[in-house]
Amino acid sequence: MKVLIVTAMYPTPENPAFGSFVRAQVECLRAAGVDVEVLVLGGRWRKLIYPKGVFQLWRRLLEGGVDVVHAHYSYVGFVGRAQFLKPLVITFHGSDLLGARDQSGALMPINKVTVPAGRLVARFADAVIVQSKQMAALVAKANAHIIPHEIDFETFQQTERNEARAILGLDLSKKYLLFAAKPENGVKNFALANAAFEALRSEDPDVELLVVHKETQPRLALYMSAADALVFPSFSEGSPNVVKQAMACNLPIVATDVGDIREVISGTQLCAIADFTVESVARELRSILATRGGRSDGRKRVARFSCDEVGQQLIDLYSDVLAGRCKQVSEANAPAKIEQPGRSNG
Repeated sequence: MKVLIVTAMYPTPENPAFGSFVRAQVECLRAAGVDVEVLVLGGRWRKLIYPKGVFQLWRRLLEGGVDVVHAHYSYVGFVGRAQFLKPLVITFHGSDLLGARDQSGALMPINKVTVPAGRLVARFADAVIVQSKQMAALVAKANAHIIPHEIDFETFQQTERNEARAILGLDLSKKYLLFAAKPENGVKNFALANAAFEALRSEDPDVELLVVHKETQPRLALYMSAADALVFPSFSEGSPNVVKQAMACNLPIVATDVGDIREVISGTQLCAIADFTVESVARELRSILATRGGRSDGRKRVARFSCDEVGQQLIDLYSDVLAGRCKQVSEANAPAKIEQPGRSNG
């Protein structure tokens, strides 16, 4: 089986975090024995990469050898469905179905176009992958499967806190909160994370906020081992990788109740759901900091997101899609039934 992964997000030397979750899935599938090729849509003008991508995809498919096309995000899904030579699987990651948000948490006007477009292209895919039950409900008329992204357990594992801090050049005596996202990304709600941090720092000057993005995955894992808590007050999510990665590093978490976060962290020690208020987020973080470096038991609770588990779900889905397509082709090419003399259909 050869799978062509088509994506507009993939890590680069300049931005090793850009689409790292796509590369992680590629490596996971390859480790499982799947022949995977990656087509990265790129170019100087972002808005032109999609029409250009249609020609790139057709050129690659005409060379032969591809069995399944797997597109990441709805825009790329339109590129993937610009052909019917091969079956198409589309993975939706969150905002492409749930909508993008500004710094205040309000849905952006562009969603009036992008969200219906995502739901539309889902109906023309052979199968759809979503991250949560909420997303699955939005594409109920499509062949939808809930398969959250896997965790690289080799990369995301706990390093002794002081060792991690020494590697990163951090103060061994500080209390560090980690915000692992781009602050300008409105949906991640940096304003609330920062306000909660400021409230805590007014009580304790040893509290610091680490804002980390554009880091390699190994470096991010070190920050998760060095920090005392992840603060993740997002407005909207599917199944956020950073929460699952923090769980794999046994990092305590304070997050809002979006996507599948409540389900993922439920019952995990030193992990809490907060309201969208400074008081609530600060209160939960204060409780964690009072443990003086306490760790969660998150790693054992996210075993179902291992590369082996998720990779096998993807392989099974590809196989089912291929079986369905092959059945359709065989039925279409079957010889017409010849009536025997003296018999009728009635």
